[in-house]
Amino acid sequence: MISKPDEDSAPNPSADRPAGHTPGDFEGLHPSEHPVTCRSILTRSGISGIDYTVNPYVGCMHGCVYCYARFMARHTTHGEEWGRFCDAKVNAPDVCRQQASRIRKGRISLSSVTDPYQPLEAKYELTRRILEELARHDFFISVLTKSPLVLRDASLFRHIGNDRCEVGFSINTLDENVRRHFEPGAPSIRSRIDALETLRGSGIRTWIFIAPVLPLLTSDSVIGLLKRVRPFVSEVLVDRLNIKCGNWKPITGALEKGFPSLLPQWKCMLFSGGEEPFREITGRIEDFCSDSGMPVRFC
Repeated sequence: MISKPDEDSAPNPSADRPAGHTPGDFEGLHPSEHPVTCRSILTRSGISGIDYTVNPYVGCMHGCVYCYARFMARHTTHGEEWGRFCDAKVNAPDVCRQQASRIRKGRISLSSVTDPYQPLEAKYELTRRILEELARHDFFISVLTKSPLVLRDASLFRHIGNDRCEVGFSINTLDENVRRHFEPGAPSIRSRIDALETLRGSGIRTWIFIAPVLPLLTSDSVIGLLKRVRPFVSEVLVDRLNIKCGNWKPITGALEKGFPSLLPQWKCMLFSGGEEPFREITGRIEDFCSDSGMPVRFC
């Protein structure tokens, strides 16, 4: 059930913007916000190695054009494009308290189809309150985000401990121009790497998710990215670009706007069996990680 906020209480995107964002990151993005309620927040997962997923929000203000989670839009009343709306599950901490006490313990992904530290988290603090509930139980919590707002909860991660908690950052390039076209509402690459360094320096277990691998774009900077984050991560996870859930249209738009000469090659690689660029880049990542002693896994 969705309850619409009063017009007078509509969010100010600038006020809710965490450190690491710049006004340009949100240019053209004016997400609508609805508080909603949920019946369950700890959801059984079909992801290998993950027992439960926790998604405090429906939608994501980062507006990544490649995001497959856009299928979640059909579970809402929104007509806006993906990236232009976000619903906050305002009762999620209370539901988490009830569920966590009665279900079998296991590994939790926070989150799988949203970013738990997207801008609305600065207002609602749902992720923090859920973490406080989970800290009372024997779950292992794996956080994945693009936002330096995660630094707000560093003391909580230390309290939970590295035997039960880790924080990962999703970064697939060092090129801000690529980031602006493919992740228009997401924090800068530098702010993510700086946050990784800060968390690692605080004694928190950290990792990097290089995903999705963007053909002919990620390859330009991936070794430089690995060199940059090597001191700050315990593990590297890599996933290729998957075309599904209607993400090809916005991907095409990003390519036409920023990298038009690559569009024919992307079509060939993604739809005509041209797998060599993916094999080449994953091979380079594997070789570098092996030589550097960095554990790496491929999805």
